Amino acid sequence: MKNSLIQKYNVPGPRYTSYPTVPYWNETDFAYQNWIDTLQKSFTESNSKEGISLYIHLPFCESLCTFCGCNKRITKNHTLESPYIEAVLKEWSLYCKILGEKPSIKEIHLGGGTPTFFSPQNLEHLINGIFSSATKAKDYEFSFEGHPNNTTHEHLQKLYDLGFRRVSFGVQDYSEKVQKAIHREQPFHNVAKVTFWAREIGYTSIGHDIIFGLPFQQIEDVIDTVEKTKSLQPDRLAFYSYAHVPWIKGNGQRGFKDEDLPQDSEKRKLYQIGKELLQENGYHEIGMDHFALKTDSLYEAYERGELHRNFMGYSSSKTQLMIGLGVSSISDSWYSFAQNEKKIEDYYQILEWDKLPIFRGHLLTDEDLIIRKHILNLMCEFSTSWTDASTYFKEIPEVLIQLKEMEKDGLLEMNKDSLKVTESGKPYIRNICMAFDLHLKRKAPDTQLFSMTI
Repeated sequence: MKNSLIQKYNVPGPRYTSYPTVPYWNETDFAYQNWIDTLQKSFTESNSKEGISLYIHLPFCESLCTFCGCNKRITKNHTLESPYIEAVLKEWSLYCKILGEKPSIKEIHLGGGTPTFFSPQNLEHLINGIFSSATKAKDYEFSFEGHPNNTTHEHLQKLYDLGFRRVSFGVQDYSEKVQKAIHREQPFHNVAKVTFWAREIGYTSIGHDIIFGLPFQQIEDVIDTVEKTKSLQPDRLAFYSYAHVPWIKGNGQRGFKDEDLPQDSEKRKLYQIGKELLQENGYHEIGMDHFALKTDSLYEAYERGELHRNFMGYSSSKTQLMIGLGVSSISDSWYSFAQNEKKIEDYYQILEWDKLPIFRGHLLTDEDLIIRKHILNLMCEFSTSWTDASTYFKEIPEVLIQLKEMEKDGLLEMNKDSLKVTESGKPYIRNICMAFDLHLKRKAPDTQLFSMTI
């Protein structure tokens, strides 16, 4: 891969779990009632046909991983579990009152933080509480994130009994030096143990998350991590670029110096070698940073053109409405976004007032909805088109100028009213999406908001 292309395109850019991205939400014109109105509209349109998705944020961690930019609360105090779960169930009860009829739940994802910080009994109480006023949709898919160091056999069995069939384990890298730098020390044995347990219990999709671009990470570290991963044969893999965002308050990315991080072409080489090894071992690239075996539901959805992406990441099932429960969670009605309070104390306080704990949001415009479709197409299918009024927008001519430059660089192939990302262009998918991002074009940020794209 040419270093000149890396230097040209290695700029700060969004990861596009949403469009518009959170820094470009129009919070001024958003009102609490906007969320309620679009929530009810979306629920009416979609609940009986496809069901809804739930993302439940479980924020507690026993120790701080210094590569992590997520919202979390570091504590070893497990008496915090029950009050938090009761608060989440209170939030859910408020939603159920607003919706007016029993939701049909297609998808649940427990994210964190560390969901397995919570005891199996408390997680059971949470899920049973959710379904005391909801039903399971046809072909539902429930998943959770497990920490290899504290996920027990009981965790896996209990969640399996509750309907969970997919689990992802955060691996990051197996190098002891890298693990020490990011304060995430976990031996291969721990990952192997929970992976084998999950397979024996009957989980149909086991995922591992690994990261390139971590401090002190060398080519041999990536090779070793992929080789160890191959020996465990997870069904799907997230092979992420480390997002260095030390300016975000409280994210803990201060455990190493900037010069300890692999840069530009060095970092891209880590990705390229890892990707080649994964593909040699039967993993297929199905979206940005994601790989899956042909037998996994994520690959099957990609092949059918039904892959979806939202705040939970890639999913094999699409729902129009996604409700986020818990501190800092983001909800998506398709017509608007809403984010919960980020501080646990504020989250609790607003729930005591019998009000949804929302502190900001964005009401999507007609233009937003069109651009959102293009970015979803690119992220999920590596292609998009603008053949009719539902996909065309007036800035297309100026977007095409930027796309022509990318075509010249071999990142994509263009026809009159469509484009397809090339194999060489896949590592630059964020840059290609940025060409469609009208909010970003109209107002470049004054300070760095996003991690680098390469």
